[in-house]
Amino acid sequence: MIAVLSDIHGNLPALEAVITDARDAGATSFVNLGDSLSGPLWPVETADLLMREGWPTIAGNHERQVLTHSLERMGASDRFASERLSAAQLAWLAAQPPVLALTDDIFLCHGSPRSDLEPLLHTVEPAGIREATGAEIAERLGDTAAALTLCGHTHLPRVMKLPDGRTVANPGSVGLQAFHDDHPLPYVVENGDPLTRYALVRGAEVELRAVAYDHQAAAAKAAREDRDDWAVALRTGFAD
Repeated sequence: MIAVLSDIHGNLPALEAVITDARDAGATSFVNLGDSLSGPLWPVETADLLMREGWPTIAGNHERQVLTHSLERMGASDRFASERLSAAQLAWLAAQPPVLALTDDIFLCHGSPRSDLEPLLHTVEPAGIREATGAEIAERLGDTAAALTLCGHTHLPRVMKLPDGRTVANPGSVGLQAFHDDHPLPYVVENGDPLTRYALVRGAEVELRAVAYDHQAAAAKAAREDRDDWAVALRTGFAD
C-alpha cells in the first residue's frame, strides 16, 4: 500500500501526523508530489525529514520557482524557504524530476503531465475553480497511458475514473487547506477545515484521508512570521 502526499509546504507537524497515520494504516511506501517546502513554517526541518526518508519525490511549481527565480521575483512563501535552505537541500530540490513513471501503472505529476501550473482535476474560470469534466481531464492527460495518474497542486482532494478506465487522483494538501491564487485567473481554494490530507493507494483503489494534527501550532508559527493569511487558513481551512 502506497501513501500519496502532496503540497506539504513546510508544515512539519502535519507531515508527521500523516506519516504516523499512514504507517498505522499499513502503508509500506510513500510518494511525494511536490511543493514540499515553500511557506512561512518549517522548510529546513521538513527538508531534513524528507531527505532522510528518501521517498520518490517530484518537483512542483514552487520547487521550480525557488530554484530559478531571483529573490526579488519570488513570492513571500518561496523567499522564506529559499533564504533558509542549505546548499545540500537546494541540490536535493534540483534533483527532483517534474514528472515520474513510478511503475507501468502509476504516473506522478504535480499539476498535469504537461505543466506544473495546470490543474488536472479542476478548471479555473472567471467565476472561480470548479471540478473538471472527464473530457477536460482526458485532454490534459494526453497520451499518459498509466492506469493511475496522481497529481497535486490544487490542494483539493478528488478521485475521478475516466470512461476509458484510467483513474486520476489528487490526495489534497498535507500542509495548507485554503489559499488565494491568481494563475491563470484569480481564484480561492477552501477545504473548510484544518485537517491534513493525503491518500492511500491499494492496488486500483484510492482512499482519500483527512487527519487531525496540531494545526494551532502551525497557525501560531505563521503568525510569528507575519503571515496572517496563512495563520487564518491553517487555523480554519478558509481563506482570510
